[in-house]
Formats: sequence, C-alpha cells, structure tokens
Amino acid sequence: MKRSLEIMDTTLRDGEQTSGVSYSPKEKLTIAKLLLDELKIDRIEVASARVSEGELNSVKQITSWAKKNKKIESIEVLTFLDDGKSIKWLLDSGCSVQNLLTKGSINHLKHQLKKTPSNHFKDILETIKRAEENSIHTNVYLEDWSNGMRNSKEYVIDFLDFLYDKKIKRLLLPDTLGILTHHETYEYISEIKMKYPDFHIDFHGHNDYDLSVGNSMEAIRGGCDGLHLTINGMGERAGNTPLSSAVAAIKDFMPNIEINVDEKNLFKASKLISTFSGQTVSSNKPIVGENVFTQTAGVHADGDNKKNLYYNNLNPNRFGRKRRYALGKTSGKANIKKNLDELGIKLNDKELGIITSKVIELGDKKEKVTIEDLPYIINDVLDYPTKKNNIKIESYVLTHAKTLRPSVSISLIIDNNLHQESCSGDGQFDAFMNALKKIYAKLKRKLPKLIDYAVRIPPGSDSDAFCETTITWDSGSKKFKTRGLDTDQTVAAIKATEKMLNTE
Repeated sequence: MKRSLEIMDTTLRDGEQTSGVSYSPKEKLTIAKLLLDELKIDRIEVASARVSEGELNSVKQITSWAKKNKKIESIEVLTFLDDGKSIKWLLDSGCSVQNLLTKGSINHLKHQLKKTPSNHFKDILETIKRAEENSIHTNVYLEDWSNGMRNSKEYVIDFLDFLYDKKIKRLLLPDTLGILTHHETYEYISEIKMKYPDFHIDFHGHNDYDLSVGNSMEAIRGGCDGLHLTINGMGERAGNTPLSSAVAAIKDFMPNIEINVDEKNLFKASKLISTFSGQTVSSNKPIVGENVFTQTAGVHADGDNKKNLYYNNLNPNRFGRKRRYALGKTSGKANIKKNLDELGIKLNDKELGIITSKVIELGDKKEKVTIEDLPYIINDVLDYPTKKNNIKIESYVLTHAKTLRPSVSISLIIDNNLHQESCSGDGQFDAFMNALKKIYAKLKRKLPKLIDYAVRIPPGSDSDAFCETTITWDSGSKKFKTRGLDTDQTVAAIKATEKMLNTE
C-alpha cells in the first residue's frame, strides 16, 4: 500500500538566504504560482515574518492570489517567539499558517536565548494559543534538532512530550547545520515516530556534506510524513536538499511512497530560479544541469543504438528534456549520426567518416562544436574532399592596432618552395590579399578576382561561434566559390583563399 508524502518547498524563504539572493514581490508571486500550479507542490514557505515592508508586500500578493485560487492553506511563513509581533504580521499578510521557530538543542537555548526549558516552553504555549485565537494553524520548527538529538536528547524528548498534546499541525525537524549521516537520520526519525506516532513529522535537510538527498530518503524510511526542499538546492552555505534530485530518487527507489510533484516542470522551475536569483546551475547538476543528458563518448552513443546500453531510469523525457550527443574529440560516428538525424541530414559512410575526422580534429584544438555548426562543417569539408594541395599557407602573422594600418606577414609554400611577403591593407584580410598578390606577381601567376565575400554564423551563437566565410572568385573563364570555417572571421577567409589557390 502506498504512503502519501507531503512536499514543502522553501525556496522563497530558506532558499532566499542564499548569499546575494533577493527576489522582488513580482518574482516571488511568479515563483509561488509555478510551485503550486505547475509543479504541484503541496505547501510552500514564502517568507520570514517581520523582515521588511517589501517582504510583507510580497506575501500579501501571494496570499491574495492563493485565496482566489483556494490554496491559502498551502502558504506558510516562518514566525518567532516575539510576544505576538509575528502573529500580527501574519494577520496583516493574510497568511493562516505559521512555522514557529523554537530551539531544538539545549546549546541553542542556553547560549542564544539564555532561557531555561520551562521558560521556553511557556513562551511557545502562549504563542500557540495566540495563533489559535486568531485562526492561525501552527507548525513548530525545532532549530538545531539534529545536534539536539546527538548532544541533548533528554531535552529534545522533554520538548516533544510538552508539544505532543498541544494544538500543533506539524513537527518540523531540521538538520540545521547539515551534520547528520544517513544512519543517524533514520535512527532519530524512526525513534521519534515510534514514540510519538500521532505527530505529523517533516524533515528539513541541509547539504553541507552533500548528504541531504540520502538523508531525506532515510527520513522517509524512518517514517517522516513530509520533506522540505528547494529548487536548485538554494539555501545558506551549501544549500538545502535539492527538489529535483529528491523527487527523482523517491520516484525511482521508493515505490511505496507517493508524491504529487510534476517532474516535467522541474527543469523549467530550475531555469526560472536561476534567472531570478542570478545563481548559475552547475552544468553537471543531476536532473537540471545543462549537460546531464548529453552523451559525450562515441561508444555511449553507439550503445544507445544497441538496446539502450547506456540508459538508466533518468530518461530526459520525464523532465521535459531531450538527450543530446556532444561533438568533440571523443565523438565517434554514432555521435555525429545522432546529430545529423536530428537535423534531417543524410550522409553516406564515406562522408560520415570525413565529417567525424573533422569534428575530432576541431575537438583536439579545443574548439567548441555544436549541432548548429554541423551544416557549416559539411559545407566546408565535403565541397573539397579530393582537391589537390600543392599550395599551402604555411604561416601568417596578423597585426591590428588602433590608429595603424593592419599588416600581415605570410609564408606560402608552392610546389615545395617557400615564398614570404609582408604587406598592409585596409583590413587584415585586405593586407593578406595584398601580400599574396605580391608573391603571385613575382611568380608571374594570375590570381582570380574576388567578387563577393559573405560571412555567417549559426543562429543563436555566442562570440566563440564558428564563422563560415564564403568567397566568390572570377578566374576569367569561370566563377566559383570556396568556403572557410573557423572561430576567427579573418582566419576563415584565409582558409577559403587557400582552397581557391588549390582549385585553380
């Protein structure tokens, strides 16, 4: 029989404690709508009470929307033991659920609040009663609970005995400093669940040792009823338990657990939070990283054609994504073919081999090759696979300085003889052509006339994109085109010119 597990997202509260992150009211409302409407999160923690007027305005906008859409009980705010100030703030905001921050370890209680347990419990009881009088539901956070279980368990048990018959909706148990191992997480959660079976227990993990997903799974195994997560693992220090990883792990490894989260919108949510927060997501971050569904090695792409030998359960389609095949020095024919298939381009085996060799060559030079570059590479390579190569541009030096005319020095090998020349021009390529004309004039050879020069880059490219230069030449008897491909426009034109020299 499946057991239902609540997911509470705290991206807008704990996640906003990521260094340098602050969301505008409009951004907070947009994120809240995405979490509840599209990701189907059960509950969201949207703010801390009394932080600022801007925060109050944000919560008002969220609660106004939530009331109209019958989701107000899914909106929660962190509150404090402050003689009712947080309760008043909550009432002003329109929120009806408080997550009351209390002390879950004797160390925090003594050294931060400087109170005795009995005084602390008295303050908590007064706050719970005040909330009840104002029709506010109370959940209770035991801050530093994990250290409390390790070092002051007697205090924690006394605290839970006190809370057990009080009118609280949920017990929120945070690993505040991210210090738990998975063994401890299971031990502590299961111990509390067995002793207090009527408590609805949430586990709130932090990722300081990169153990938060495993700890969350052990908390579920121990009997917890809910998890606190954040998009992209946003949060203080190393962050909180990442929503995407936890959801995928639960769905794949815990078949008896049922959660409502819509996986197809995880990547969309990740991109939105990354944009609003300015925090870049690592390209290899599980589920939402840019490269996690990209096969790089050719042998893997080949295996994908043979009963999906390199597939696991993390099918990109689950998350609204696509599998991609990287192009570079480790690419094999299978990688190239997968990309060509996506472009609708068909090549024979010989042509595929030529293109694969070119992509590997570019990868060896640390050139970045994308699927959008392939048509350009095909044009560049397949137009001239069998041309002669009697003339070679051995080397060149391009100089361009402000207020000075560009200049070029070139070394040209013609029929195994070296020829060198330097020249200036109106641009680097013009200087190159002037130097080339000098060499050909000395040899009493005629150069074709350049009659057209066109440059293009793949759509959506960055400054490091491949540049395809197509030059049209007129030899007197015919007109023809040559192409050059490089990340530098002038170098691409020089490559196109070298092909022209070997075409005549």
